[in-house]
Amino acid sequence: MKIKVSISMEDLTLKDVEKIVKNEIYRNKSHFIELATQKYLEEVKDV
Repeated sequence: MKIKVSISMEDLTLKDVEKIVKNEIYRNKSHFIELATQKYLEEVKDV
């Protein structure tokens, strides 16, 4: 899975950047899991 994160580095500490990256990864993983679940349920429904 590839994740692109765009961060403006002005006035950000390393902790701030770390928090932003973690949130982006979490959001992308959640979206991926949601799509996979939806696809699985559609396949099961068709069977």
